[in-house]
This record gives sequence, C-alpha cells and structure tokens, in this order.
Amino acid sequence: MMGQGEEGDEEEAWLQLRPVEPLPSQCCGSGCSPCVFDLYQRDLARWEAARASKDRSLLRREETQSCPSKLSPETFLAFLISAVDRLTKDTYLVRFALPGNSQLGLRPGQHLILRGTVDDLEIQRAYTPISPANAEGYFEVLIKCYQTGLMSQYVKSWKAGDTAFWRGPFGGFFYKPNQYGELLMLAAGTGLAPMVPILQNITDNAEDETFITLVGCFKTFEGIYMKTFLQEQARFWNVRTFFVLSQENSLEQLPWSYRDRTHFGRLDRDLLEELVGSCRRKPFALVCGSAEFTKDMAGYLLDAGLAEDSYFLF
Repeated sequence: MMGQGEEGDEEEAWLQLRPVEPLPSQCCGSGCSPCVFDLYQRDLARWEAARASKDRSLLRREETQSCPSKLSPETFLAFLISAVDRLTKDTYLVRFALPGNSQLGLRPGQHLILRGTVDDLEIQRAYTPISPANAEGYFEVLIKCYQTGLMSQYVKSWKAGDTAFWRGPFGGFFYKPNQYGELLMLAAGTGLAPMVPILQNITDNAEDETFITLVGCFKTFEGIYMKTFLQEQARFWNVRTFFVLSQENSLEQLPWSYRDRTHFGRLDRDLLEELVGSCRRKPFALVCGSAEFTKDMAGYLLDAGLAEDSYFLF
C-alpha cells in the first residue's frame, strides 16, 4: 500500500508529464489542421487516459520527435539554414538544406509553420516556400521582418549553419494543370510567395495552357521582390505581370520595360475591375497579402462580378 508521501511524489510525477497548453501566440492563425491547439487536446486526452490507468507507456509516441522520417503536420522537424540573403532592408530570402537530393513534398501554394523562441516565449507563424515544388536538396522562404515582431527578432538572428524548426504541409488550395482558364494572382508584398511556385509549376509544364495575370503590389520599385524571376516568367506566352506602387509617382524613374505595366497608388475597385475585364478567359483569383488587403480584394472581386467560388484567399 502506497503512503501519503509516495502518493504525493507519484502525483507530482504525473503533473510533470502533463502537456502544456499553448499560448495564443503559438497559433499562427492560418486555419491549419491540425492546429497547435488540436494537438494539445489530443495529447491531453492521451495523458488523462494514461494517468487513469497509471500506465506511462501510453505516453510514448510511435514516432519520436528526435528522429522523424519525413515532413509532418504534427511534428516539428529541424532544418539546417544554408544561406541567408537580405533582399531589401526588411526582407530576407532564406535557404534550408534537405538531405541528398530529396524534395520537401509540398504542393504548389501550400505552406509550413515555423517555430521560434524569443525571451522564452514560443511563437509560430505560417510561411510559404517560394522554391519550385520539385526543388531537390533545398527549399527557400521569403520572410519580411517587422521592427516590433517577435518572430522577426528570431529570424534576424539567423545565420548559415543555424537550425530552424518547421512542420507541415498545410493549405487548402491545390493547383491542378489546366483546371482554370486563367489565374488572376493578386499579391501584396510577401504575399507574392504562394504565387511563385504555382506560376513556375505552370510555366514548367508545356502541356499546361493556363493564362496567368499576376498583379504585384509594392511600395516602391526598389521594393519589388524577385524582379529577375518575374521578368523571366513574363516572357512566357501565357503570362502577364503588372505592378501597383503606392509610393512612386514618376514613370520616368522606372525602366522602360516596366512603364506600360505599372500603376501608381493602390489596387482599388476600379483598377481591379479593369484587370478582371482584361483577362483573356474567365479568371479564378488568388489573393495573398495583409488581412486588410485580402478583405478589400475579396470585396472588389465580388463587385467585379466574380462569385465567391471563383477566388481563393491565402
């Protein structure tokens, strides 16, 4: 028979094994399934069942976090940072190494969850790799850092040779070749990220005849990400690119190749209606940017005559 001291020790041992409830900051807010809170509820139920039967072996996972075999939505995997390039004053292109010639296993447009720790606070955010879905031996992520952002503090500390932890894939948009007549891509800032692998997937496939109209919204011409890539993509017969610059006001300051496809100001209702009208086939719109941008574009698309099942909001 167990004494009171032993019972107290046993109780303390079980409490030490109890899963810790996530903080609100640990949820990326992207509607992931499973969410970090879903995983907590699953682990809590497992702990309660083990405690009730006094069988700690029930807490062992079939696959441990120390030696996972592949990318998983439930388990964070460690990836080595092989390069960190600063594209603008606040935006970084980070390359992560994959073993041998392996591939990450994401479909175009899907995203991952990054885990970071700042001042002993664990945080999680969603990012979409911009590398091709079939890239071998690496993947790349475009990350914008904000002065007061917790995750930004973590990312700014990265250097080649460091390790970062990711889980996934997540995302509700699955592109299939020739599924749509035309894709109208509306991207603000790093909202360009999910568009890039979808765009490249289309132009890499000679049998995919989907038209693409990509609209990139940036503050300045210098702030446009991946200019060389976008210029190369615009040479394909089925790709058009436009730019909307909110803090420029002189066409003379732009290269000739940009002048006839650049608008100043913001992507408003009238301009979007004009872009929708210029599409060569019935468009399906993809939208990614800030919460405000995404909300505005959804309303403008409805005003332009697109039904709710004719666009996807990342």
